[in-house]
Amino acid sequence: MGERFTLITGRTRKQAIGLHKGKASPEYREATSYVEMSPDDMQRLGLVDGALVQVHSVAGSARLTARTGTVPSGLVFVPMGTEINALIPAETGGTGMPPFKGLEVDVSRDDGGGETL
Repeated sequence: MGERFTLITGRTRKQAIGLHKGKASPEYREATSYVEMSPDDMQRLGLVDGALVQVHSVAGSARLTARTGTVPSGLVFVPMGTEINALIPAETGGTGMPPFKGLEVDVSRDDGGGETL
């Protein structure tokens, strides 16, 4: 069973380094295929670092690796990249910019048995 969180996205140093190696590179995939969560949220969902999760939004879903981070409880962070694009709605509300911050998402353990990417 999943839980609702607020998603924020952003750029990271590793994401930028991976981007320079190409979006098909293992470095880019590793740098953009995770969701960072607070230790309390990870524990409540029964997750350990490296567990696979499904993240769902109104626009779609993504299979990501869970990582313990320094974000506040109730908030999740995913680096900008090809994985996160599946979660971002195209509607811009007249601003011309999709909602990369403050998007409501559901996070749940992946049925794949907790294997890592």
